[in-house]
Amino acid sequence: MMATTLQSLNRAQDRRPPRIVKYGVAGVGKTTLAAGAPNPVFILTEDGLGQIQATSFPIARSYWDVMGALDALLNESHDFATVVVDSLDWLEPLIWAEVCAQQNVRNIEEIGYGKGYAFALDLWRAYLEKLNRLRDEKNMVVIQIAHSVIKRFDSPEHDPYDRYEIKLHAKASALIQEHSDCVLFANYRISTTKTDVGFKKKVNRAVGDGERVLYTQERPAFLAKNRYNLPLELPMDWKTLEGYLTGQLAQQPNQPQPQPQPQSTQ
Repeated sequence: MMATTLQSLNRAQDRRPPRIVKYGVAGVGKTTLAAGAPNPVFILTEDGLGQIQATSFPIARSYWDVMGALDALLNESHDFATVVVDSLDWLEPLIWAEVCAQQNVRNIEEIGYGKGYAFALDLWRAYLEKLNRLRDEKNMVVIQIAHSVIKRFDSPEHDPYDRYEIKLHAKASALIQEHSDCVLFANYRISTTKTDVGFKKKVNRAVGDGERVLYTQERPAFLAKNRYNLPLELPMDWKTLEGYLTGQLAQQPNQPQPQPQPQSTQ
């Protein structure tokens, strides 16, 4: 066995391409942003490209369609620099369907005791391992797109509150977040103003001009993270995001900005 010494230590930064999850409200431009990444190829589980001109595999109808597309990128010669999976929340039913086929049941809940979702995690891990290989062996940026959902968050320190999260089963969402270098939340910038409606009564009204924002750090209203010391907010522009990811742009002190507040689910 080779002895480990202090001389084996290193301080090198991880220069591998980023693994990014972008989730957000419908129509905010998640797919458009991904299409701006370097030479992307899309693995579609839904018809999300619309009028966007991009190279894609045929829409996946099964878990193995997705895995086959990943294998093609791993095993064949190509010049794609980014793989985009669009979307995670449409991939999840394909994973559940494969679990049901393997367990010979019609519904994942029939397996009982939550075991179906545990089996699903095994398929998620196999999928994520192929994404890791694309990053490590093919030097590809990994982007996964998902929709958002408003869920109640039970904090051990405060009363429960609503926030935006990734539209996935909780265990799958946790696994995806752990795997990712960045979890970015996309939304329209909205502020609220009080309006007098008479009879000494005021109501809050949402005000916005359509500006779209990427949030990079977690706040009570939404889930987010990054391992690149990104500013709290970024414009929905790939060149700007890439500049911060590569260190070409330096972070400026954050200015207080209104943050999106999810509507109550009650």
